[in-house]
Amino acid sequence: MDVIMAAPASPVSEPTAVPPVAGLEAVRLVCFALLIANLSYMAMVLTSGDWIVDPSGAPVHTDFVMVYAAGKLALAGDPAAAWDWTLHRAAEDTLLGRPVPAYYGWHYPPPFLLVAALLAMLPYWAAFVAWMAATLPLYAATVRAIVGDRIGWLAAGAFPVIVPNLVPGQNGFFTAALVGGTLLALERHPVAAGVCLGLLTYKPQYGVLFPLVLLVTGRWTAIAAAAATAVVLGIVTVMVFGVAPWAAFLHWLPLTSDALLSGTNQEFHKFQSLFALVRLLGGNAGLAWSLQIGLAGLTAVVICLIWRNERIPYDMKAAALATGVLLATPYVYLYDLTILAVALAFVLRAALRSGFLPLERTGLAVIAIAFVVLPVAGVPVGMLGAVITLMLIARRLGVLPSVRPVA
Repeated sequence: MDVIMAAPASPVSEPTAVPPVAGLEAVRLVCFALLIANLSYMAMVLTSGDWIVDPSGAPVHTDFVMVYAAGKLALAGDPAAAWDWTLHRAAEDTLLGRPVPAYYGWHYPPPFLLVAALLAMLPYWAAFVAWMAATLPLYAATVRAIVGDRIGWLAAGAFPVIVPNLVPGQNGFFTAALVGGTLLALERHPVAAGVCLGLLTYKPQYGVLFPLVLLVTGRWTAIAAAAATAVVLGIVTVMVFGVAPWAAFLHWLPLTSDALLSGTNQEFHKFQSLFALVRLLGGNAGLAWSLQIGLAGLTAVVICLIWRNERIPYDMKAAALATGVLLATPYVYLYDLTILAVALAFVLRAALRSGFLPLERTGLAVIAIAFVVLPVAGVPVGMLGAVITLMLIARRLGVLPSVRPVA
C-alpha cells in the first residue's frame, strides 16, 4: 500500500493560482450539467403554478408555511404557541385558508423565532423569496470560498439538494453556510468562526461535534466567541419574547422527539441517518437508538483523533468534521445534506492543489448520481453519500489503498 504522507496543517487560504489539474475539465462539465438540471427543474416548478403561492394567491402548503405561521404567532403576542401542536396547526390552517393536509411542526430553539417573526412581517410570497434570496447566495459564496476557484460556484449550484431546499423554502442553505463558515474561518479568524458556530445553535444537532473538536485542539477563542454568541441570542430572545418560548420549547422537546423518531408510523425514508435506516429496514426504536448512539460515539472519537493529528492537512480535517456532523445525529432530512457540499468542497480544494487521485472523480460522480436517483425512488441517500465522502477522505489520508495523485 502506497501511503500518502500528509503535510502539516496550515491555515485555509485561497490559492493565488490554480495550476492545470488533469481531469478538472470533466468535473467542470459534470457540474455544469447538474446545474442546468437544477435550473431546468426549477423552471418547471415556476411555470407549474404550484410553487410559493397558487393561482388564487393562497400559500402552497410547504415547509415554509410552518416558519411563517410561527412568526405570525409571535407577532400576535403569543410566541410560545409556536411549539404547541394544536395552536400552531391552527395558525397554519388560517394561513392556508383551509385545513392543512399534513402538519409541519415548529421544533426550533427560541432564537430562530426571531427570524420567523421578521419574515412574517412581509407578505407570504415576499417572505419566502427573501429567505431564499438571502440564504442561497450565502451558501454558494461559502462553497466558492472553500474551493478557492471559480469552479466553486459551479459546484455549489450543481449539488443535487438545491431543489429540495428551494421548493419547500427550507433552511439547508443557511445551515451549510454556518458549518462551512465555521470551518473556513477557524484557522485565521477564530472569533468569526465562533460567531458562525453560535448561530448554528438554531439547529443544535449539527453543532454537537464542534465543541469536542475545539476542546481537544485548544481553540479557546473560538469557544468563547461561540458561547458568547449563543448567550447573546438567548438574552435577545428573552428580551423580545420573554421566557415563555423557552419553557414551551423545553416542554415540547421530548414529545417532539418521541413523535418524530420513536413512532411506528413515521415516514423514515425521509430521514437520512443510520437511525432511520434501521427503522426503515424493520428494526425497533431500541436497536435503532443503540446503533445510532454507537455510531455517534465512534464518529466523535475518530474526528477528535483526526483533528489532534498535526500531520493531517486542514482540508481533510474540515471535510471529515463536516461529514461527521451528519453521521452523529438521527435527525437529518434531505435538505440538510447541503452540509455534505461543504465536505466535498474541501475535498475538491485538496484535488485542485495536488491533483485528483485515481477513482476520486468516480466517487464524486457516484455521489451525484445517487443524490439524483435515490430520493426520487424513495430511498434515503444520506448515509451512502456520507460513507463515500469518508472513503474519499480516507484515500487522501492513506488509510485506504492508494497510488500517487494523477500527474
